[in-house]
Amino acid sequence: MHLGLGNFFRAHQAWYTHHAPDAQEWGIAAFTGRSPDLALAMAAQDGLFTLDTRGPDGDAFEVVTSVVEPRAAQDHEAWITRVADPAVAVLTSTVTEAGYVRGADGRPDTARDDVQADLATLREEPTARVRTAPARILAGLMARRHADAGPLTVVPCDNLPDNGAAVRTVVHAMAELVDPTMVGWLEQNVAWVTTMVDRITPEPTDADVDLVRRGTGVEDRAPVVTEPFSEWVLSGSMIAGSPDWAAAGAIVTDDVAPFEARKLGLLNGAHSLLAYAGSVRGHRTVRDAITDDVCRGWVEHWWDEASAHLTLPHEDVAEYRRALLDRFANPAIRHLLAQIAMDGSQKLPVRVLPTLRRERAAGRVPVGAARVLAAWVRHLRGDGAPVRDPRGEELSGLAGGSLDEAVARVLGAMDAALADDVELRGVVVALAREL
Repeated sequence: MHLGLGNFFRAHQAWYTHHAPDAQEWGIAAFTGRSPDLALAMAAQDGLFTLDTRGPDGDAFEVVTSVVEPRAAQDHEAWITRVADPAVAVLTSTVTEAGYVRGADGRPDTARDDVQADLATLREEPTARVRTAPARILAGLMARRHADAGPLTVVPCDNLPDNGAAVRTVVHAMAELVDPTMVGWLEQNVAWVTTMVDRITPEPTDADVDLVRRGTGVEDRAPVVTEPFSEWVLSGSMIAGSPDWAAAGAIVTDDVAPFEARKLGLLNGAHSLLAYAGSVRGHRTVRDAITDDVCRGWVEHWWDEASAHLTLPHEDVAEYRRALLDRFANPAIRHLLAQIAMDGSQKLPVRVLPTLRRERAAGRVPVGAARVLAAWVRHLRGDGAPVRDPRGEELSGLAGGSLDEAVARVLGAMDAALADDVELRGVVVALAREL
């Protein structure tokens, strides 16, 4: 099972499953997060799609066969039925950081109308349709318990620190609010695996669809464009079995945290910096921004700060940084900054704030981290990429008025301690003026 049928999933988890040596024994029932369009397009071609892997030397086309049942989010009965099927062993998810509707304490944000509605629905009729990702997961697991279908492993694949534990927390907390007897069953029957995922996968354009048509001779309504690089690190027990992803190149380890910190800080942190600061400078894609010497200098400055707090060997971090520069500059990948700029309120706390806090604890003012926040404030004030964020209206309102006041209010909305840090606040204001 997969929740969040989209481009990244198809370039990553579906690709690893397709390349597993036991791929013929496995198939994926994949459900969209919201819109039914992709599921309908894929269903018309039996779940098959073309993966266009673009390197500097050209395109490599491959038909991926692991998605055997593409489904729309609206088909909730099929979701319930599938999760309750004893043949299902693994449930992966890619719903973005914001999709888990977590509050500051990691539990469901019960101030949200959609969370309140889902809780009420599950209490009244557990098989009725719900809309948030944790509620959909819980609804499926409640049906699995009712069917006595046995154990299952949940494998979140979003950019959340310790994502297995994070999703476990939000689902368990929702179960407590709906049916406290579910919690004991979850503890006995559901394992939560923590992962780190990495593969740049931009949104396909009409030109990409046409390129696949010309390159393969096949009319594909749902091709995926991606880069050659791919990484998947997993930690935890697959209590009901899984495809042999390790043989397909995934890394199985006792501790994902060092890999996760490297990726969140270096790749994702740099992406956020380029999305906000690069778009303020007039750039549209990651390649445009990283080939701007000013933006590249800002990225290197940020990387110096973030790298100081990583625990992987220095040579590994240095090699990863060199590889990122090549990946960002890949002329065949058109990764839009506006796509990356989405959901900053969910992304920056895990990509940038950990480094910022460690630097402040060491008595330093991290200019690289402060520049990301300054660029984000400018973004919220209407500069650069458009604002698309679950807190967009609130934060854009806080970012109005004088720059000094805007910085104080926006930082305070993230963490009151940031707004109280007069020295840091002054640097953010100065960098926002510079931008």
